[in-house]
Amino acid sequence: MFNKIYKLLKYFQLNSLNNYIHSPNISDTSKKNIPKSIVNIKKHLENVFSDCHDFVFRELTLGQNNEIKIAIAFIDGLVDKQILNRDILKPLMINSQDFNIHSFNNSLPDILKDNILNNYNIKKVDSLDDTISFILSGESIIYIDGEKYALIAETSNYEIRNVDEPDTEAVVRGPREGFVESLKVNISLIRRKIKNPKLKVEKITLGKQTNTDVCICYINGIVHQHVVETVKKRLSKINIDAILESGYIEEFIEDSPLSIFPTVGNSEKPDIVAAKVLEGRVAILCDGTPFVLTVPYLFVETMQVSEDYYSRSIFTSAVRLLRVLSLFISTSLPAYYVALIAFHPSVIPFKLLLTISASREGIPFSPFTEALVMGIAFELLREAGVRMPRPIGQAVSIVGALVLGDAAVKAGLASTPMVIVTSITAITSFILPPLGGALPLIRLMLLLGANILGLLGILLVSIVIFIHACSLYSFGVPYMSPLAPICGADLKDTFVRLPLWLMFTRPKSLIKDNTNNINFVRKDDQYDNEK
Repeated sequence: MFNKIYKLLKYFQLNSLNNYIHSPNISDTSKKNIPKSIVNIKKHLENVFSDCHDFVFRELTLGQNNEIKIAIAFIDGLVDKQILNRDILKPLMINSQDFNIHSFNNSLPDILKDNILNNYNIKKVDSLDDTISFILSGESIIYIDGEKYALIAETSNYEIRNVDEPDTEAVVRGPREGFVESLKVNISLIRRKIKNPKLKVEKITLGKQTNTDVCICYINGIVHQHVVETVKKRLSKINIDAILESGYIEEFIEDSPLSIFPTVGNSEKPDIVAAKVLEGRVAILCDGTPFVLTVPYLFVETMQVSEDYYSRSIFTSAVRLLRVLSLFISTSLPAYYVALIAFHPSVIPFKLLLTISASREGIPFSPFTEALVMGIAFELLREAGVRMPRPIGQAVSIVGALVLGDAAVKAGLASTPMVIVTSITAITSFILPPLGGALPLIRLMLLLGANILGLLGILLVSIVIFIHACSLYSFGVPYMSPLAPICGADLKDTFVRLPLWLMFTRPKSLIKDNTNNINFVRKDDQYDNEK
């Protein structure tokens, strides 16, 4: 059913996109050659950057007799003025006073690039549209009168925050650095972890209006090549005006967009991304966000944190078992409470049943309604704590929960056991942040099953959820592997972690050589091919 709905949505998306692409209002964006006249270049750029007060077009003359005209174009605020003055303007205005063009055999762009300019990264380009794109990216463009080539000098210098520990993935032991909003800095953080020339970084541009730089990162020889090809294919099919965050990309490339389970991972820590790349995954970095995507993404990764590999295996295994217990409690505890109270009271010890009955005396709502209302109240408090300013948000989330819980019990709107169940459920749900979006939905489905059929309803809903999870793929890899299908060699790092000296093989599900057992095609890709 979900697949049919997704195919229908995909059909309307393709039709609307096709109409947009073929709309007569969309102009042709074919690349133009650079005019040889500085006057024509200036006229064209002033037309493109009209009403842009931060656009700068600086004209200069070179040579002994000032016979060479050049122009420098850049966006004020995107360039480092110190680099611009030191590496470009000073050499052109001072060092080239005795410049004699006839004493060189090369072309003028090559002479400037090789003999005059001090900038460490200078490239030649012959497309006017490309120079505009580089100007908008913070680079300085040097146009030369009478030449069909322009020079690109790397002078970009954005204001970025310092590399610091991310709030979403705090650790007691381990690296404290986290990704920032600069793509170059993020790539360098990964390079510091993996000093290997086989670490490949390929760059593409996405977003018709934003032209956002996106990089895919992988280790050649470790990653499955079909995974890399699948990532490139899905990224190339993204057709959207803006890419403002990696979440935009995630929705376009995930295998099952309508599933409650995430099939694309994300992290703010370089050590986590480096470890996943070393296992054979592909990292997707997007300029302007500290969240880096990793694929394929498996369910067992929700139980893993970076600190697991920096502590002793016995302690780590115990903590992971606690996370598994937390997953069970967070999703099932309210449902079991409703099922036992409404359908199976004989299972509850007699003294405890008396206590629960006494606490529920005078409660006007059924256990299901009570659990549903308390769950919604908790989600509201959690959302308020996240969205409000940090000092106020912590007070709202803590004080609000205490005040509302106590007031609900005193007013006779909720029983004391239900407040305890909701509190325990809330605490355990914070232990698994990667499943933060899926847990409330699973909890609701189990709660509905418990209200209809009791324990049998919980069992049936659990089977349906498990079958759905086993049917998912993440870039060709079964989402529930190595549990389903089971792979004994990969169980060493699932719900328990063996010592590092026993973990000498990479996950086989990620680096299989037999591509016949791996499905790299999404259902919507098949549907596109049929169309």
